[in-house]
Amino acid sequence: MAAEHHFILDLTLALGSSAVGGYLAYRFKQPALLGYLATGLLVGPYGFGLLQDVEQIQSLAEVGVAFLLFALGVEFSLAELKRVKNIALQGSLLQIGLTTGLVAAIALWFQWADSPIQGIFLGLVLSLSSTAVVLKTLVERGETNTVQGQIMLAILIAQDLALGLMLAFLPALTQPEQLWQTLAAALLKVLIFLGGAIAAGRWLVPQLIQKIAATENSELFLLTVIALCLGVAWITAELGLSIEMGAFVAGLMIAEIDYADQALAKVLPLRDTFACLFFASIGMLIDPQVLWQNWGPILGLVMLVMLGKAAIILPIVLQFGYSFKTAINASFGLNQIGEFSFVLSLVGFEMGLIGEQRYSLLLGTTAITLVLTPLWMKSAARFADRFAQVPLLKQYLKQREEPRLLSVPETLRDHVIVAGYGRVGQVIVNILQSRGYPVLVVENSEAAIQRLRHRQIPYIFGDADAELVLEKTHLETAKALAIALPDPASARLLLQRALGQAPQLDIIARSHSNQELDLLTQMGAREVVQPEFEAALELGSHLLKTLGEPPQAIHAVLDGIRRDRYRSIRPARE
Repeated sequence: MAAEHHFILDLTLALGSSAVGGYLAYRFKQPALLGYLATGLLVGPYGFGLLQDVEQIQSLAEVGVAFLLFALGVEFSLAELKRVKNIALQGSLLQIGLTTGLVAAIALWFQWADSPIQGIFLGLVLSLSSTAVVLKTLVERGETNTVQGQIMLAILIAQDLALGLMLAFLPALTQPEQLWQTLAAALLKVLIFLGGAIAAGRWLVPQLIQKIAATENSELFLLTVIALCLGVAWITAELGLSIEMGAFVAGLMIAEIDYADQALAKVLPLRDTFACLFFASIGMLIDPQVLWQNWGPILGLVMLVMLGKAAIILPIVLQFGYSFKTAINASFGLNQIGEFSFVLSLVGFEMGLIGEQRYSLLLGTTAITLVLTPLWMKSAARFADRFAQVPLLKQYLKQREEPRLLSVPETLRDHVIVAGYGRVGQVIVNILQSRGYPVLVVENSEAAIQRLRHRQIPYIFGDADAELVLEKTHLETAKALAIALPDPASARLLLQRALGQAPQLDIIARSHSNQELDLLTQMGAREVVQPEFEAALELGSHLLKTLGEPPQAIHAVLDGIRRDRYRSIRPARE
């Protein structure tokens, strides 16, 4: 009984300290997983040694890894990948291949790796970026629907998918003398497993989940989902593959069925609970003395990794026809080492592909890159502007700013320019066309251009904030400009440049945050609209109608709020 009490105490300590660490990380605006790592280091054997049975905690942490990969499989969407499929598949393959090859070569040159196999392993670990940190930063900055946001998310999805294959083929690296035979055997196992998984996912799993869901028993549904996740993970472990790959495939099995969202909702609390144990257990393996003695090399590795990955990603994004600014944003957003690199590192450490000291150095480097990611993403636009002023780059970038496709009638006059053809831009265009006004759309999404071409709407394919693109829009003869861009920085730059070319132009802009309302107005926008406030005003209008308020009074209230730039309804603290 005493041993059981010790285990309960250790589990309570691990979870409680993780909660404290996660809270402190949140207060300092850092990813929660960094708080989990730090608390694991503090309570672990290399810290204060408060935990008595680290091995049992690490066994539970494996369940956390399984749930992490299972949830990733459920959330994985082929539809999302198709939107930017070329750069998602070809670009991510190039990025992973180039990163792995260069890291392997550098590691061997500087003797950071004892063999080519270790070099390749290090390359695979460093090739992955952080889905959690990048997605969180994009959401906070309101950039998930921007071109650079879509590129980053597409590459991250492809990387996460590649993780399953890496874990499957990792055992082959531990037997270099029989590499090709081991790879062939691993490939055969993967094919057999995937064949069985596809068959089960098509004919067995949907019927099973449907019958369980029909009972309307939430406990039974949860138990079935957990059993499916851990059961498939156990099968892959028995096949000599990895539990991570099995859990990911188990998630894919139910990703396309009607109950996928329900399954994910049930698993998320378990995933978050056990995942924090996983990251805490990683922290328990970090030796602070090794980090302290090697802080110089770690900082050097951080700069080498972040600058090196950015230098690899930048030309790849440019090669797919995106603008220099978009490429800079994407390269600065993907130049860290990802949280799933912890998974790969741990598996490699257990297989003997990396020693304890190098493992600690790798974990320290990864943690620092995750901390720096939001800062790098924030500074990307400034770096792009400074690079654009370098004489050698200036002419090249000016050529890249040229519109890639134009469909602008020579007689176009008294038209409305709509910058951005997303959800907001499409509504604006529909309203204007229904009233017979000539419209010109500026858009840098190939999918949107295809829709415009199909509807025979005049368009320019390029970045709306680029000077050469603006010159093609006939600003001097336009009636108005509607800025409906999803990127706040691009919206501000477009406003500034448009007023520079046509100071009297009537410009209406969409605000992405409360702070931008005053900024865009001060910059010269005739009207600034905040979508969330407008939705609230519509809801309020309908409620006032229901309560019997006369239409004139309702319009007076709404007009007063808009004239005052929503000040009366803004939150007290923004």
